[in-house]
Amino acid sequence: MIDGSDSLQDKAQGAPRRRLGRSIYILPSLFTVGNIFCGYYAIMSTMNGHYDAAAQAIGIAIILDMLDGRIARMANATSGFGLQLDSLADLVSFGIAPSVLAFVWGFHPVNQRLGWIAAFTFLICGAMRLARFNVQAGNLKHFVGMPIPAAGGAIAATVHFFQAPIDDSIAGTAMVGVVFLLAFLMVSTIRYPSLKQLTLGRKSHLTILLIALLVALVYNYSRWTLLTIAVAYSLSGIGGRLFSLLRHRKAGSEAPVVELRPR
Repeated sequence: MIDGSDSLQDKAQGAPRRRLGRSIYILPSLFTVGNIFCGYYAIMSTMNGHYDAAAQAIGIAIILDMLDGRIARMANATSGFGLQLDSLADLVSFGIAPSVLAFVWGFHPVNQRLGWIAAFTFLICGAMRLARFNVQAGNLKHFVGMPIPAAGGAIAATVHFFQAPIDDSIAGTAMVGVVFLLAFLMVSTIRYPSLKQLTLGRKSHLTILLIALLVALVYNYSRWTLLTIAVAYSLSGIGGRLFSLLRHRKAGSEAPVVELRPR
């Protein structure tokens, strides 16, 4: 015979577990909502002339975007709804916000039509990049094309480094070229490394040490550190493609030549 007190105790213990399970499923979406808020805040800050605050908000959005995906995978709480919500958040925080920031902060000295085209090209290429990712979603070792958070982060890191708005036509033209380049990299087939497979592993102490060092550098030298990371990641895909082309060309030149002679 089952004791009624034991049954009530099991029910009492089961209720908090169910609530905890539901909370775990909601947690990634909360990070995604925070991502959207950072993108909205960046747009509003740009409109009010607070360009560095907008750049920092985009940087925080990158951290939230990394956390929501990792938490969802750890809790086995991934879903189609979460994927679509995350893509919409990325479009706001890393597509609209950086394009508006680049246009208002850096395109005044250049032709406004050219600046408008550059900013819109960045936005539409970012949207296409997100659509490609949704189709290819999975535990990929490499991204095909530059991820939109990295492209938006590159613009934010540039603004955070220089801070003062561009008032020189040469610098403005260079900024337009950077935005066009980032847009091209997003829709290209150039491979970029994915951090989804990054785990502590056996050498966890070294990984933790590197993370601590990176946090210290960002805290004390954020302008130089963030710009260096953005530039290094942007060039990593291009460098990898050039290295692959040179390796294949060298392998083709060293292939033995077989002569066919008539008998």
